[in-house]
Amino acid sequence: MSDTVVRMFSERGNSNCDPPSGDRHFHTTRWSLVLAAGQRSTPNSQDALDALCRTYWYPLYAYVRRRVRDVDEAQDLTQSFFFQVLNKNDLGDAQPERGKFRAFLLTAFKNFLANEWDKAKALKRGGGRTSIPLDFESGEKRFRLEPTDDLTPDRLFDKQWALTLLEHVLNRLREESVRSEKQEQFELLKVFITGSSVRGGFAEVAGKLGMTTGAAKVAAHRLRQRYRAILRDEILQTVAEPSEVDDEIRSLFAILGS
Repeated sequence: MSDTVVRMFSERGNSNCDPPSGDRHFHTTRWSLVLAAGQRSTPNSQDALDALCRTYWYPLYAYVRRRVRDVDEAQDLTQSFFFQVLNKNDLGDAQPERGKFRAFLLTAFKNFLANEWDKAKALKRGGGRTSIPLDFESGEKRFRLEPTDDLTPDRLFDKQWALTLLEHVLNRLREESVRSEKQEQFELLKVFITGSSVRGGFAEVAGKLGMTTGAAKVAAHRLRQRYRAILRDEILQTVAEPSEVDDEIRSLFAILGS
């Protein structure tokens, strides 16, 4: 990904790009709610943690699959980890001042593997206990498409975290377009989000949408602004301070570009 694209996503959005108040997932960062989940002190804390786990389970699964050949064992370990995190108040050591939630989650997973490897192998997925219904079938298909390169499990985790984040941002933007009855416009203009050149360009897309080329360019610009705002909002949920958002954006795109 080019430096131009990275700068585009790193720039601070103005008030026109900020998510409307009704669209924010939480009034505080998810780091704060994750900490609260450790004490079960707020009604939204468990929902926040559950949402994070549902979104970012695959990077952890990719990590353990790179270390474990047996598919069932990798799935058992992943499910057992989330069972422990979600149901056993296992967040007492979470300290946002030490870094990003991305790093915390991977460290917690590594500790779990080191301390519980033998025990986790004997656990059955689900086991009649409350757990996240993870789509391991699609996860395994996705993992088998991973290139057989020299990426370490840690680097693979970071790469998949970044890709999962961008996919989640795009899905949020798609959901907004459906609610505003602009889904066709979104599907035709989403290729311009990163500033990529497209065969036929704006003129062809404008014709399909029944608008002028200028209007299509304006719509694409607004779509990029909204994408950038949602991206920043999502990253804000996984860092301790707003000042860390730009650094995390640069880190994630550096990972994708490596």
